[in-house]
Amino acid sequence: MSVDIATVKRVARLARIAVTEEEAERMTGELNGILGFVEQLNEVDVAGVEPMTSVTPMSMKKRQDVVTDGDKAADVVANAPSTAENFFLVPKVVE
Repeated sequence: MSVDIATVKRVARLARIAVTEEEAERMTGELNGILGFVEQLNEVDVAGVEPMTSVTPMSMKKRQDVVTDGDKAADVVANAPSTAENFFLVPKVVE
């Protein structure tokens, strides 16, 4: 894939970045270099490689998925100015 000056200017406009003509020409070369590097990564054979979370093997810390502190809905809304059935009541803002 190749990036031209028009594409660089369009991306800059979408990102709301002011780009001069010289900067756009320089960025065209830089972005083409980056995309070339990404294309090189696509050539790497990763068949049989398991995804990992770190470069060193480690297991993730896990906790038991249990409810430890429930039934506090009334405490949560205790300081709210207006509530109904343990929900916060707010003024209508959209007509």
